[in-house]
Amino acid sequence: MLTILRVVVLSVFVAAGYYFGRVYGRGYETAFVGILAGVTVLLISEFLMRYVRLGRVMGAIAGLFSGLVLANLLAYPLRDFIAATPPAYFVIYAVFGYTGLFIGLSKGEGLTIAAVLRLFKGQGVDENLKILDTSAIIDGRIADVCNTGFLDGVFLVPQFMLHELQHIADSSDSMKRSRGRRGLDILHRIQKLSGITVRIIDEDFPKLREVDAKLVALARSKNASIITTDFNLNKVAQLQDVKVLNINDLANSLKPLVLPGEAMKVFIVKEGKEINQGVAYTDDGTMVVVENARKLIGKNVEVVVTSVLQTTAGRMIFSKPGD
Repeated sequence: MLTILRVVVLSVFVAAGYYFGRVYGRGYETAFVGILAGVTVLLISEFLMRYVRLGRVMGAIAGLFSGLVLANLLAYPLRDFIAATPPAYFVIYAVFGYTGLFIGLSKGEGLTIAAVLRLFKGQGVDENLKILDTSAIIDGRIADVCNTGFLDGVFLVPQFMLHELQHIADSSDSMKRSRGRRGLDILHRIQKLSGITVRIIDEDFPKLREVDAKLVALARSKNASIITTDFNLNKVAQLQDVKVLNINDLANSLKPLVLPGEAMKVFIVKEGKEINQGVAYTDDGTMVVVENARKLIGKNVEVVVTSVLQTTAGRMIFSKPGD
C-alpha cells in the first residue's frame, strides 16, 4: 500500500512538472524537476513519519494555519496603512506564522489521531497516560510507588493484558497461580488509590501475536508510556521511541550510593564464584562480593569497598575485609 502511494505521489509531481513545462515550452526539463521535487517530498515525509511524532507534525500544521489566519485578520484592517510598505505584509505573516508553528510543534506532543477523534466526540484529550504491563502488576511494587504519590494520571489496562493475567491465575502450576492472583489483587489495590484512574480498554491488534508487540503498538497509538519490569520489553519499546518507566531502574536509582574506601558491616551468607570469595547482601538486596572471606561465612564482618559495578541486573559491590 505504501509503495503504491509513493508511486502515485511521484507520478503527480512528474505530471505537474511536464504540464507546466508544456505551458512554457519546456516539457521534459520541468518533468525532470518534478521528479526531483517528488523524491525530495517523499524523503522528507519518510523522515517525518519515522523520527517525528505524528502529533508534533499535526500540531505544527495547525499552529502554522492558525498563525496565518490571525496575521490575515490583523493585516486586513491595516491594509490602507501598510499598502505603501509591502514588506510589512511579509513581516506580519512571518511573525505570526512562525509563532503559530513553534507553539503547535511544542504543544502537539500529545496530539494523535485518536485524541482528535475524542475531541470530536466531546471527550477531551487524555494526558499523562501510562500502560501497565503484566510484569509490573505481578511484581507488586508499583502499588507502593503509586501510594507515595510519585505516579499519577490515567493507567490503561488493555483486555488482552487482563486475559493474560487471568490465564496465569488459572494455571495448574501453584507458583504461577499465586503470582497471577497477587497481580489481580495489586490491580484492585491500585484502583482504590486516589490520584490514579485505572481504565480498562478493549483496543486490540489482531495482526500482532506477541503481547509485547501489542503493548508497544498501543503505546504508540495512545502516546502513552509503558510501566514494566521486563528488560526485553524495555529495549523493544525504546527502539520504537516509546517511553518506558522501569520499576527496576527506579529501585536501582534509589539504592544508597557507596564509594570506594567506605567501610560497611555485612553478614557473609555463602561462598562466591571465584576462589576464596564470600557473598553478602545489603538490606536493599544489593550483592556484596568480599575477597578472602570464604572462611568468614556465617559471620558479621566489617569490609572496605574497593569498587562498585552497575549492571542491567542491578548494582554489585566488591570489597575486602577491613583491618
